[in-house]
Amino acid sequence: MTRAVLSIGSNLGDRLGHLRSAVSGFSDVLVAVSPVYETAPWGVTDQDDFLNAVLIVAGDVDEWGWLRRGQALEQAAGRVRERRWGPRTLDVDVVTVDGVRSDDPELLLPHPGAFERATVLVPWLDVEPDAVLPGHGRVADLVAGLDVAGVERRDDLSLANR
Repeated sequence: MTRAVLSIGSNLGDRLGHLRSAVSGFSDVLVAVSPVYETAPWGVTDQDDFLNAVLIVAGDVDEWGWLRRGQALEQAAGRVRERRWGPRTLDVDVVTVDGVRSDDPELLLPHPGAFERATVLVPWLDVEPDAVLPGHGRVADLVAGLDVAGVERRDDLSLANR
């Protein structure tokens, strides 16, 4: 049994629908789902804003299983990888898996950029106020040191499938 934190995001097409498809795809293992946030793009900034959320999942899946399951959902959403940090229909990142570290280039754990991304940390803090990012410390402390100006909670949007 493993527990993982997953970051989901979309800035192409039916952004909310894509996030809902990820929630649905993990419905059998969901522990918590954060509120939806609208966020400015990170890395490549000449693209539309993202909708982001964090899922906490737990199940009889190892870190590679979480990665493959997320990739299958990305593929089902029509994700095309043209440019690093570019626009996408659905992005599912494995942020951390409890007790697991990986330096495999295909699955770096904890996710190497998570400590500086408000798009990950702010929603994570909503569902797990005492969260710790291994190697970096308390998520609340990390968020306190970030510029969160481009991160807006969207209480008008729900990840419950309708």
